[in-house]
Amino acid sequence: MFIQTEETPNPATLKFLPGKVVMASGTADFPTLESAQRSPLAQKLFTIQGVKGVFFGSDFITVTKEGISSWAVIKPSVLGSIMEYFMVHDQVHIREEALSSTHEELSDIEREIRELLETRIRPAVAMDGGDIIFQKFENGTVYLQMQGACSGCPSSSATLKSGIENMLKHYIPEVEEVRAV
Repeated sequence: MFIQTEETPNPATLKFLPGKVVMASGTADFPTLESAQRSPLAQKLFTIQGVKGVFFGSDFITVTKEGISSWAVIKPSVLGSIMEYFMVHDQVHIREEALSSTHEELSDIEREIRELLETRIRPAVAMDGGDIIFQKFENGTVYLQMQGACSGCPSSSATLKSGIENMLKHYIPEVEEVRAV
């Protein structure tokens, strides 16, 4: 198995591409060891000294390191753990009981926001090893959660303001501002 790696705009995060489906649907973010308890692969990656966060996308895994740690030390262990996992499993498994699903009613504006996020913004953010999740729309403000490589990235606030906010304002006049939560 050959796993490619790519740098992301966030210097603390590397994107690992195993060349196969990582998650059949959705994404999963593990910003802490405690949150990783619902995924055997995330738990394994957190055992590597210096790993601070794990994120699973459709065909990639991003790993965030602690500031003082070196990729030269961490990367071989991450590659080995991912390879070991995929030798036994066809894709990442997440324990269902820990997944939350929301079935709230959305307004027309919220549906438009979600559609733009799904079709235009999330694919671009995924290319950088992250994801963006709609939280709510309230009083003209869209609240979004940045995940994976985008969480804590130095350029994420610029992406929110100049990219995402401008696009949402262009298509949806009711949007006045975008904020990260």
